[in-house]
Amino acid sequence: MTHQTVGLPDDPRAEVAEPSPACPVEITLAALRGRWTTLVVRELLRGDRSFSDLRRALPALSDKVLADRLAQLTGAGVVDRHREPGWPPRTRYRLTDAGRGLGPVLQAMWDWGERRRSLDG
Repeated sequence: MTHQTVGLPDDPRAEVAEPSPACPVEITLAALRGRWTTLVVRELLRGDRSFSDLRRALPALSDKVLADRLAQLTGAGVVDRHREPGWPPRTRYRLTDAGRGLGPVLQAMWDWGERRRSLDG
């Protein structure tokens, strides 16, 4: 099995002297900003969830922070909020195609952190 080396992109946006909102890495980091965000995305990678489902999966996460993270992820185009008809009203959250694309990103971050932890440990 060969190992493919990943280099820096051959893109003029990569040749900046300071962070730019147009930088693809900055866009990704902005979408994932904030504590708990990656765990909310992880839960949604497992399938559609209600607010209550997410609360049960992440019991130490406050309602306020969960609501903030869902609003942030919705605003970033990562999560779609779907209100189901009926009474009582139910709202489900699901990842958009862009949100599902974060799965490999989170896996790469996990792998990098695991290697780093092994070196430090």
